[in-house]
Amino acid sequence: MKVTFLGTGTSLGTPVIACNCPVCKSQNPKDKRLRASVMIEVKDNVFIIDVGPDFRQQMLREKVTNLDALILTHEHIDHTGGLDDIRAFNLFLQRPVDIYARQSVLESVKKEFFYVFDKNRYPGVPKVNLHIIENKTFTINNIKIIPVDILHYHLHIFGYRIDDFTYITDASYISEKEKEKIKGSKIIVLNALRKKEHYSHFNLSQSVEILKELKPEKGFLTHISHQMGLYNEVEKELPDFIHLAYDGLKLKI
Repeated sequence: MKVTFLGTGTSLGTPVIACNCPVCKSQNPKDKRLRASVMIEVKDNVFIIDVGPDFRQQMLREKVTNLDALILTHEHIDHTGGLDDIRAFNLFLQRPVDIYARQSVLESVKKEFFYVFDKNRYPGVPKVNLHIIENKTFTINNIKIIPVDILHYHLHIFGYRIDDFTYITDASYISEKEKEKIKGSKIIVLNALRKKEHYSHFNLSQSVEILKELKPEKGFLTHISHQMGLYNEVEKELPDFIHLAYDGLKLKI
């Protein structure tokens, strides 16, 4: 399995325009983050978790030419806003794109991108097949995927485990029952918004404590806001097995 971090950032707590702070002035590319998303390549399949507003830029950067499925964690626009750009894959692959998410997320997608589902479809709009998933194991092209039900404040959202890789973003609480699904993962990706506590996202210390509890071989932090600080400085504060993820980071599992 190959994992590519398409983006490791978030709209939350990040300036719309560059300011004069150290992060904005940083020349380190690891301090430049697009919205959080990850691409998983497994057994000739290409799965992408979340399709934020930077989707087109991410696809061009990574030269992606195949897409077997989009898997959504939740309905917030920083995780769904790039859906319109899948039309390029429709044209190139000559087929609809399969989207997997819980029913409430798909209902939100139908409202946000209403023109995709209109009875009188305008030529060229994205073509999709929607698949409802629940909090139980499902398969895509014989690849087993385990949803992990977590809370994003009061909103139930999904993280996902594929083999020894678990990806979780936007979490503020994970129950003991759901942690059992994660245990044994060699690689765990977990959100860490900033150092200061936040009501709907884990902060840095909370994420580190959870990773210490779950004990993966390696842990990576994503969904990182501008408020976290400089990559090189934060890395020095982390345990040896935990790292800040960065855009373009590639893992082989």
